[in-house]
Amino acid sequence: MRLRFILSISLCSFLLSFYAFIPVSSASETNQVAIIIDDFGGNVKGVRSFLDGDIPITVAVMPFMEQSTDQAILAHKAGLEVMIHMPMEPKKGKASWLGPNAITSDLTNDEVRKRVLAAIENVPYAKGINNHMGSKIVEDERIMRVILEVARENGLYVIDSGTSSSSVIPKLSEEMNIPYAKRSIFIDDTHSSRQHVNKQMNSLLKIAQKHHKAIAIGHVGVKGNETYSGISNSLSTFKKEQVEIVPVSHILETTIDKDHSRFWHPKEGAE
Repeated sequence: MRLRFILSISLCSFLLSFYAFIPVSSASETNQVAIIIDDFGGNVKGVRSFLDGDIPITVAVMPFMEQSTDQAILAHKAGLEVMIHMPMEPKKGKASWLGPNAITSDLTNDEVRKRVLAAIENVPYAKGINNHMGSKIVEDERIMRVILEVARENGLYVIDSGTSSSSVIPKLSEEMNIPYAKRSIFIDDTHSSRQHVNKQMNSLLKIAQKHHKAIAIGHVGVKGNETYSGISNSLSTFKKEQVEIVPVSHILETTIDKDHSRFWHPKEGAE
């Protein structure tokens, strides 16, 4: 009897040790999306809807605008994550689209640094930074290295908005050990209807179900409240499919790669 008891205990110990080394199935991984809404900072429609709504978006504030600081404070008080939507020079486009104190290719390293630090001061509570336009700058290793150095010094994560396929942000972020990710999909454009936003939200859902994580970018003020309405109309589907909408920092904090770094970047063209 005593021998049977000892053998039973030994078997239980073995099984517990065995199962302790079985990896958790990826099927149990929570599917999450982050939705960044760009272009806060101005007096445009849609701002109040997002600030008063119950969608846990991440608010990307253009610095140096008439309401940049105020809207960053309001977003923080509303429990929303804040990030800096830093204007950067594109390959094509009007300079007026960038707003004041944009990062341009003619700036010295010191001036780039001063402008990013000023943006951090102008947008309180920011946890991260992404690029507004910037197809030219994100390919410029000299300038991006300065921007990322300031981001690292101030504990900011970096989101590549995906305006250039030749962006050096992934390479430099990994080299400099900065939490970063790349935009998975845009959910609107300047002419979007809520039906288009709904369609893009469905695509976002599929990305999350396939990759477990996804990051979308939309814009405040697109034809009034079309982006807000399109997202709101999709919430019930996301809830039904058990895909959670979270701040960007949650995506980065819960995504661990093989080197245990806080980096996440979906494959190119993942939609």
